[in-house]
Amino acid sequence: MKVAVTYEKETGNIFQHFGKTEFFKIYEIADGKIISSQVIDNGGKGHHDLPPYLKNLGVETLILGNRGQGAIDAIAASGLKEVPGITGSADEAAEKFAKGELKGNFNAKCNHH
Repeated sequence: MKVAVTYEKETGNIFQHFGKTEFFKIYEIADGKIISSQVIDNGGKGHHDLPPYLKNLGVETLILGNRGQGAIDAIAASGLKEVPGITGSADEAAEKFAKGELKGNFNAKCNHH
């Protein structure tokens, strides 16, 4: 299974504004463990184009911080599962997800739109 995390390269943390993320860290997960990971750019995409871009890369689940209603709709329309409202280390979040221990906060939204 492929999981994408919005990624802040400078810190290794989860980037908190989905539509403006410049990078994703893509994790390949099998049998409750991360077997590989790679950092990719956003493909020049933003907001509504990011979910289909990730889906076309084989991503099934997106771990992210905050997102606006447009992003929520685009994520749902693409068929991606989401785990929103996550902060801190991308690697730690992916590890928790692999073990089935990551709980999202579906109230996490951007309010600036």
